[in-house]
Amino acid sequence: MGKIFYLIGKSATGKDHIYEKLLQDTDLRLFPIVLYTTRPMRSGEEDGREYHFVSVDQMEEMRKNGQIIEQRVYDTVMGPWYYFTSDTEINPEEKNYIGIGTPESFLPLSAHFGQDVVVPLYVETEDGIRLGRAVDRERKQQTPRYDEVCRRFLADMEDFSEEKLKEAGITKRFANNGTLQSCISEIKTFIGRYMQNRDTEEGLFTEKQDAGCGGSR
Repeated sequence: MGKIFYLIGKSATGKDHIYEKLLQDTDLRLFPIVLYTTRPMRSGEEDGREYHFVSVDQMEEMRKNGQIIEQRVYDTVMGPWYYFTSDTEINPEEKNYIGIGTPESFLPLSAHFGQDVVVPLYVETEDGIRLGRAVDRERKQQTPRYDEVCRRFLADMEDFSEEKLKEAGITKRFANNGTLQSCISEIKTFIGRYMQNRDTEEGLFTEKQDAGCGGSR
């Protein structure tokens, strides 16, 4: 049985950059879990790479076909944006995967595939650094929406509260405040040890890494 390593963290914590680098690492041989979303595509994104971009009607059709594992909606200043995971491309019996999500999405994913399959990895960044990254990223958009940056920043404080992390059983943390490569190396080491040392999983899972890394999501 393979594993699903699930990166979790607030916006602008570097999850996208970490995800991409781990996915490209030939030693790990991880396959991507690409989420679906109804939000507009951002500058520089490609359909099927960052997300599968679909309409609400397409999402509802997938729901009718029983293809949606979990779904969440964000009430943004531009209307509701849906994000969801489909089981159409995930087969942990044959492969190891890496994905990105939230405590809210982790719970149904873990229930669907099993707690012994889905491994949460929490990435955290100091709030001032996060906010600066988010503003810098938004500035590069054709039509910046700083009001949405502020809304999401505040929403993350609730969605990723310590109480919700504890309820979801998310304990493994990597601090993302320094150089990108250092953080990636720490996470890669953890994933490798986790896959090779099943008998010592509990010790690995509760051990806290304080890696310094950069990047933004």
